[in-house]
Amino acid sequence: MSSIRGGDFNQKIDYVFKVVLIGDSAVGKSQLLSRFSRNQFSLDSKATIGAEFQPKTLEIDNKTVKAQIWDTAGQERYRAVTIAYYRGAVGAMLVYDMTKRHSFDNMATWLEELRGHADKNIVVMLIGNKCDLGNLRAVPREDAQEFAQRENLFFMETSALESTNVETAFLTILTEIYRIISKKTLSANDESDTNGGAGLLRGTRIIVPNQEPQTQKQGGCCGGSS
Repeated sequence: MSSIRGGDFNQKIDYVFKVVLIGDSAVGKSQLLSRFSRNQFSLDSKATIGAEFQPKTLEIDNKTVKAQIWDTAGQERYRAVTIAYYRGAVGAMLVYDMTKRHSFDNMATWLEELRGHADKNIVVMLIGNKCDLGNLRAVPREDAQEFAQRENLFFMETSALESTNVETAFLTILTEIYRIISKKTLSANDESDTNGGAGLLRGTRIIVPNQEPQTQKQGGCCGGSS
């Protein structure tokens, strides 16, 4: 199991992972990012215009990982801008509001769009946000689990308001990315040992190998009301 430690580090960065948050407007993407990156929640949050960026540095297995997390706009008029941010991403969170069925029904479209413009092996997690509003649930957990399993996605329900599963969700996807990337690096190093360096990765571009993420069924939901 990977060991994880958060914080800001002065040592060199070993890995840089770009992760995008996508989904309909007002599902809580900005609040999830704010809660994870700064442990803050704002009741006066405004709709994202284009995309916003927050960095987060953490340590996984004694390696310093810098996550570049992009919060993208969910409004239709910004869709062309949003698509541009998919390029280079090694992870994505598909976020819906579990109190709004249409935001979940649109997940298939968001996923199709993501897979059409991002690396085909991108690690994707389905996030059912606002699970503190259990009395207003419009998306049964079973429906989300079935969709996640069918599409080979990780899945978790969160509450940015109550900070439920937020850190766990981000660390899960970042750890999975790290597992894949570090395995790729080891394979390249092994190849370089036998081929005189021919297998070394060149440059700083992060490439996810041809490996699909395993379906994640864990991640509890939070009942009750807000």
